[in-house]
Amino acid sequence: MEMPRCDLLYLDGRWRRPAKPAAAIPIISPVTEGIIGSVARGSGLDVDIAVAAARRAFPSFAATSPSERIDLLKRILTLLEERFENMAQAICHEMGSAIAFVRSSQVPFGLAHIRAAIEVLEDYSFIKKQGTTAIAKEAIGVCGLITPWNWPLYQITAKIAPALAAGCTIVLKPSELSPFSAHLFAQIMHDAGTPPGVFNMVTGTGEDVGAALASHSDIDMISITGSTRAGVLVAQAAAPTVKRVTQELGGKSPNILLDDADWGRVVPLGVAAAFRNVGQSCSAPTRMLVPVKRLREVEELAASAAATMTVGDPINEATVLGPLANRNQFDKVQNMIRIGIAEGAKLVRGGAGRPEYLSKGYFVEPTIFSEVRSGMRIAQEEIFGPVLCLIPYEDEDEAIRIANDTVYGLGSHVQSGDIERARRVAGKIRAGQVHINHPAWDGFAAFGGYKQSGNGREYGVFGLEEYLETKAILGFFSGMSGLSFNCRSRAARLSRVDANDHQNRRKEAGGE
Repeated sequence: MEMPRCDLLYLDGRWRRPAKPAAAIPIISPVTEGIIGSVARGSGLDVDIAVAAARRAFPSFAATSPSERIDLLKRILTLLEERFENMAQAICHEMGSAIAFVRSSQVPFGLAHIRAAIEVLEDYSFIKKQGTTAIAKEAIGVCGLITPWNWPLYQITAKIAPALAAGCTIVLKPSELSPFSAHLFAQIMHDAGTPPGVFNMVTGTGEDVGAALASHSDIDMISITGSTRAGVLVAQAAAPTVKRVTQELGGKSPNILLDDADWGRVVPLGVAAAFRNVGQSCSAPTRMLVPVKRLREVEELAASAAATMTVGDPINEATVLGPLANRNQFDKVQNMIRIGIAEGAKLVRGGAGRPEYLSKGYFVEPTIFSEVRSGMRIAQEEIFGPVLCLIPYEDEDEAIRIANDTVYGLGSHVQSGDIERARRVAGKIRAGQVHINHPAWDGFAAFGGYKQSGNGREYGVFGLEEYLETKAILGFFSGMSGLSFNCRSRAARLSRVDANDHQNRRKEAGGE
């Protein structure tokens, strides 16, 4: 498949060249290390144009009914389903994710966020009765969305779907390292009939485009998924304008294997979860906490599981682990593996360097360290690659202490044959999500972090409400009764109130 051209920006309903001529950013293949395209280098001038378009479009789009926004989301969903394979190929080429994994996870989970937004919107109540007060939920406004390279479509739809459902207008800044999928998605937004200005996309660097979005006085909200360092910079830039900032940042997720777990099941699943997407997931459970008496057994099981993971060309359907997505990430992971060896961790499998049968590309051997202490750098720092740390513990209390011994708090796992015990341990872990015994993914479950893993939540109703403001209208229901406020037909709900009386009450409510 020929990759899409990425030399244009999408502004106010059409493709345009950047306002400020600048050298395009090269797109590097993680397989060949050669240039496979380039992406437009947007600037603050383009951000100004995009924000102005989004600001103009906001009043009319925010006033649309939920059913109108549902129809738009359904059109986007249909087009993405029709272009599934094109999207899969783009993600495989731009970031090296294995094509089998892209088809089973990267694209389907992206689709799932749109379906979830539709389902949530169908039943969401934008006005609730609290005595004589109306509690109204209204679109927050113009939203700047900054998305990463590791789950490019998945993170775009996790933000855009609920933002559209809420009635917000959008300026998207996708990663310049994974622009093929973003351009395909922007074309889908156009072909779905998204009104001009409702969706805009400015590509470029974080220093130029991301910073301009974060500091822009006409943006009401910034949502970023990225490193903790990037999240801090965005929050600092956003602070003077007091806009809402939601952040899904780094992680160092623990996976506690309690002594009554089914070892033959949970260890291979734990390795697969840690190495999913070549370990390039912020919630990857890369710290496996193991009873000290079972450590040798777990080492063998983990090494055997990793040995089954074929590393190679991502376009090959037999490949499990493609390359890391870019040179910076490859160099970082190689350095962290060397640090682990220098710290005295036991190297069970893998190590520095590419697999011996690969001479180029950002490929990494699946690597497992054992006898890791919680204070080691490999146990504290987010490596973002296929590197698993086996950390021994003496008892349950120590396991919980080690699990919480991190600046992060995004994901976590608990494995036990006793569900009540697992629930008790889960309740003591300081993280935004806890998975018990490797459950199925839930696109409606709140996702977000404690501590330096960020703030705010995504997915399902929790994601929708991040894009809503809350307004209390006192006296709205004075003298009224029997009203039902279901979001399916907001206009029909309000028509049940006498129009003049409704206007009078709104005027009165504005005085407080």
